[in-house]
Amino acid sequence: MKDVVDLGTSLGSYRLGSPLIAACGTVGSVVDFAGVADLSVYGAAVAKSVSGTPWPGRPAPRLAPAGAGMLNGIGIQNPGAEEWARTIGPQLGLIDTDVWGSAVGRDAAEFGHVAGTLTGTGVAAIEVNLSCPNLESGRMFALDPADAAAVVAAVRKATKLPIGAKLTPNSEDIVAAADAVATAGADWVVLGNTVWGAGFDVETRRPLLSGVVGGYSGSPIKPIALRCVWEVSQALPDLPIVGTGGVSSGDDVVEFLLAGAAAVGVGTVHFATPRAGARIAKQLRKYMRRHGVTAVQELIGAVEPW
Repeated sequence: MKDVVDLGTSLGSYRLGSPLIAACGTVGSVVDFAGVADLSVYGAAVAKSVSGTPWPGRPAPRLAPAGAGMLNGIGIQNPGAEEWARTIGPQLGLIDTDVWGSAVGRDAAEFGHVAGTLTGTGVAAIEVNLSCPNLESGRMFALDPADAAAVVAAVRKATKLPIGAKLTPNSEDIVAAADAVATAGADWVVLGNTVWGAGFDVETRRPLLSGVVGGYSGSPIKPIALRCVWEVSQALPDLPIVGTGGVSSGDDVVEFLLAGAAAVGVGTVHFATPRAGARIAKQLRKYMRRHGVTAVQELIGAVEPW
């Protein structure tokens, strides 16, 4: 019997066969992850961020469990855009879903250069990682709406591909940041990324991460991410949103959709269960059938007020 549930959704004019997005940094280059999990359950998968020149990343330790979540301070280790394009680009056609490239850089010009390089590899969209540290000032681009807008404008000039701007829940005003990047040319926003965190080993008295402060992710940050999605969707209802943070079940996906997201990123859960996407998609379908929902579109922004 044919399944009447439609998981299709859209980010503006960009159509997705599923609302699930395999989040950047959790599925490697995507090419390697394809040998581990079924990528067809995702509407798109986001490759690990690349910069204009190779970045070595931080020294170990770079990952650590922290309660129900995880700390990471990898430092966006990557081979550089040209090498990525040479080695990974030719394999993208073998992936059973759209692959988004992710651009990072020290300044707007580097972001633009990376976006231009990735455009020629066959990626379907460019995610602009504004949530990485600005190495010159120690601040994330996403924390300053003007800086974030300048980066997106440079990327928009460098590519005709759809652009998603990845913002941070650490932002003082997430709505202002979202509005700025949308005005500069972003087709959608990704809300959000890890929150700042730290941890210490009480036996050795050393930090859990070599850089002390890193990104905290996993189920504990879901309410924070949902708040960001809700605020932006209420203030900027025409701006498509990819909501992400702490997603590990079909119900989590439904929450983000109700808050106003059109698609939902699946991230940290991949480290524990790489095939989680298939389970989450199945749970989402089960929820929709149980509640008489025939299309994902019916759930977007459909929260019932008190």
